[in-house]
Amino acid sequence: MASKIRPLQDRVIVKRVAEEEKTKGGIIIPDTAKEKPIEAEVIAVGPGKREDGKLVALSVKEGDRILFGKYAGTEVKLDGAEHLILREDDILGIIEN
Repeated sequence: MASKIRPLQDRVIVKRVAEEEKTKGGIIIPDTAKEKPIEAEVIAVGPGKREDGKLVALSVKEGDRILFGKYAGTEVKLDGAEHLILREDDILGIIEN
């Protein structure tokens, strides 16, 4: 059974997007030389944060692809898969197609 989790306030749950196995020049990158990707897909979004008593909605929505800070967020394991819980402030930008 899949677990359900709902982020609170201005938090977002994301799943990292897999990095390319080789460079544009065709060089294969070994696992030991890879860094964790800073690109992810938004899985769940909290309701927003309160400012001056009003609820301010987040700028991202489920399904968006985002860039985030290298050391941002908290890693969690949900249904055997690695996810990250971030604050909206940790998101650097939304990748548009």
